[in-house]
Amino acid sequence: MRATRRSRGLAAFAGLTTAAVVLSACGGGDGDGASAGGTSPGEGKAECEGLTSFGDLSGKSVSVYTSIIAPEDKAQKASYKLFEDCTGASIKYEGSSEFEAQLNVRVQGGNAPDIAYIPQPGLLKTLVQDTGQVVEAPEGVGKNVDEFWGEDWKAYGSVDDKFYAAPLGANVKSFVWYSPKMFEENGWEVPTTWDEMMTLSEDMAAQDVKPWCAGIESGDATGWVTTDWLEDSMLREVGPDVYDQWVNHEIPFDDPQVESALKRVGEILKNDDMVNGGIGDVKSIATTAFQEAGLPILKGDCGLHRQASFYAAQWPEGTDVSENGDVFAFYLPTVSEEFGQPVLGGGEFVAAFADRPEVQAFQTYLSTDTWANEKAKATPGGGWVSANTGLDIANLSSPIDKLSAETFQDPEAVFRFDGSDQMPGAVGADSFWKQMTAWITGQDDATTLENIEKSWPSS
Repeated sequence: MRATRRSRGLAAFAGLTTAAVVLSACGGGDGDGASAGGTSPGEGKAECEGLTSFGDLSGKSVSVYTSIIAPEDKAQKASYKLFEDCTGASIKYEGSSEFEAQLNVRVQGGNAPDIAYIPQPGLLKTLVQDTGQVVEAPEGVGKNVDEFWGEDWKAYGSVDDKFYAAPLGANVKSFVWYSPKMFEENGWEVPTTWDEMMTLSEDMAAQDVKPWCAGIESGDATGWVTTDWLEDSMLREVGPDVYDQWVNHEIPFDDPQVESALKRVGEILKNDDMVNGGIGDVKSIATTAFQEAGLPILKGDCGLHRQASFYAAQWPEGTDVSENGDVFAFYLPTVSEEFGQPVLGGGEFVAAFADRPEVQAFQTYLSTDTWANEKAKATPGGGWVSANTGLDIANLSSPIDKLSAETFQDPEAVFRFDGSDQMPGAVGADSFWKQMTAWITGQDDATTLENIEKSWPSS
């Protein structure tokens, strides 16, 4: 959940070339429909070289519906300028904090947008299967995803073996925030294994520093932070294959392997010696807003805070978020080398509800490395990243965004999408959150997992 990421010249050249190759295939009469024909307004302009194959889209518009709202929407809109200038089309952007609830209502009511940015593969699957109105992705989008993302990312945008939606932005959840300055002052080093991390935690406790600070309060979604903890623990302790079985309910939610992974999380979050630095006791985790939970690090009241890359936005203005600054993050270490370097993350997917040429052209553009680099350049304040391997990391301004991109592009990384976002809504957006909240306030491991298992829909 949470929702809610070569040389510059070479990257730009590669992006334009890629777009041209893909669009030649699309517009070459193969029925893909991404080219409107005619002379593109960008014809003859160097910056439009890869986009002229979309044809003349002057006077056409594409509506976009998304949960990305102010202030993040500004950079989104700015990243469309190249497409609009080169094709003549206009993008009608609509962001809403009620996106997840309203999208289904609009689709069911015959008022679907042309394109929606869907942050949950489970919601995409529901829309495909229940409404039949999601349009399969154009061939060019599929080719770009094959080139710039792994098979796992393509699978998250597919339903019943049909590909519908390419990834857009992304975030890394397998991060631990800390203070580089605090570490240097105390002679602490960033751990590279889970055992080293626990030894470090014990060292902090011995120096009267509560090692961890945490908070899971998030309104109706309270508890989602602990679901991420369990998902990261599952990936490290039993590996991505068993993780997939668990997410797809091919093994029970309360399988002994899951209980073991939860016990590992409990050794931190339910241990009074380990939490809750600068805030209170273990139960205080349930009432601490996730946005506030990591801030005690700035006062030296806690040493570690596990949270996603998007937590960068929560640090107060003026905080130096860098490798030698006030705060930074390191990769949540592995338990063993058996399962590679697991990375838990999330992101949005571009689904279309129309197949007009301008819609398919825009959908294709968003799947290119050209757009990924345009978006990076349009986000000078940082806070955005993509798992698109064509993204030139030099175009990212924030050190944590660069670290996120490097994590995504690490060939040793084994990526898995947020498990609760893939589970049925009755579990992933309900019982999982609620039972993990009950767990943090005292409920035992077995009862917690058994209750979630009982809530899994029978069909």
